Amino acid sequence: MADRDPEITSQLGEDRSEGISWAELMASDSVPPPQFLRDESYTYRGSDPIPAERYTSEEFAKLERERMWPYVWQFAAREEELPEPGDFVVFENAGRSFILSRQDDGSIRAFHNVCLHRGRKLRTEDGHADTFTCPFHAFSWNKDASFNKMPCEWDFPHLKKDKMDLPQAEVGRWQGYVFIREESGGPSLEEYLAPLPEHFKRWRHDECATVMHVAKEVPSNWKVCMEAFMEAWHTIVTHPQLLPFTGDSNAAYWTWGDNVNVNLVPFGVMSPHIQEGQGEQWIVDEFIKYNGRSSDNYDPDADPMKIEVPEGQKAREALGNRMREVYTAQTGYDHSDATDAEVLDALVYNVFPAFAPWGGFMPNIVYSWKPGATPDTCIMEVRILARVKKGEPIPHAAPRKFLRLDQKWTEAAELGGLGDVFEQDMDNLPFVQQGLHASKNGEVQLGNYQEIRIRQFQDTMTKYIAGELGGWKDGQA
Repeated sequence: MADRDPEITSQLGEDRSEGISWAELMASDSVPPPQFLRDESYTYRGSDPIPAERYTSEEFAKLERERMWPYVWQFAAREEELPEPGDFVVFENAGRSFILSRQDDGSIRAFHNVCLHRGRKLRTEDGHADTFTCPFHAFSWNKDASFNKMPCEWDFPHLKKDKMDLPQAEVGRWQGYVFIREESGGPSLEEYLAPLPEHFKRWRHDECATVMHVAKEVPSNWKVCMEAFMEAWHTIVTHPQLLPFTGDSNAAYWTWGDNVNVNLVPFGVMSPHIQEGQGEQWIVDEFIKYNGRSSDNYDPDADPMKIEVPEGQKAREALGNRMREVYTAQTGYDHSDATDAEVLDALVYNVFPAFAPWGGFMPNIVYSWKPGATPDTCIMEVRILARVKKGEPIPHAAPRKFLRLDQKWTEAAELGGLGDVFEQDMDNLPFVQQGLHASKNGEVQLGNYQEIRIRQFQDTMTKYIAGELGGWKDGQA
């Protein structure tokens, strides 16, 4: 950056798209928004390119496995997936396999899913068990990871029972989400997630349940796939059907510290890329047809967003008013203080490295990503959380549907319109991955504002690889 004009450099990151800004939208919302949806949090982080090898190199993937994944909090499950003592979930990522097991006192323990005899996985699917017995030779452990028994004990005088407990990982719980950290130490989960705990107090994801859960193998690096969901301005060419009701390039992009960022994408307004629309009713009609989060995905007998816009009213205000009424009636919770943004918009948070819950009061999308068997593949998971009606018990989570590499998101019919949107994203990803391998200059360029979340993610990744964050130290075996 030394060769750049100092006057230009001092202004980098200050430019914004034409059209109504996020701040102007918040000021015009019919219900005053909470302060955290108004306070911009942007810091220019430089304009240097990202090395393409970060997405293609097995050597870099190995550094991630050694220096990053063991030291970060990883989203592993939702509470409603293991509601009763003895319920367990198998969580696998980056070459490790864990069992998350509900204990008699309601706590959750996480331990390595590997028999300490000959190394077989103890479980390959979720289920219920008070003991975990290896199917190979019947070594057995209790659901709290303590050693239970072994056959032919006479042949193992060198194995001491008090040294045979399964290795455990740290467990953190927040708003119904269950996280694990393989290596102990470092910031608490609440510290790591900040400012999410403060923001999500209003949205109370602990009152929600997983009503859909779909995972798919994707032909790209996990970072390529994840970064495709960290900015909205690709809508103009990748999702053109969304432009009539989506403020794509005038969305807000904010970051906090090393771990957390957000993309605030307004709905119910036209994209700045549309020069002339067809009126406020047209915005609503297009929103109904193509918005993947519409309530008709979850209640096929009714579409509460199908409204007539009153004379002199904006589509966004009319939709906001309607959805406040609908969510109050559907859930039993008073939504009269919910701002238009909280019942309409894509409030897409990301937590390093690979957890992305949507905020607000609508049915919430939750993304997560895992590296695949090679740097050229990954697993993307999509959940939909819906608020459970006040006073009713939280139901068991919907089972996960897994889509192979050769299947399409649209084969998961429960995703509704989201499946079509995801398929449009998938049309890009394999060719991004191929292009990164073929790149002559080996560089990836980023925008200063609309791709600041990607920049923050890459900065944090660099800190883990260098040992500035996490527990890895130079010279460590």
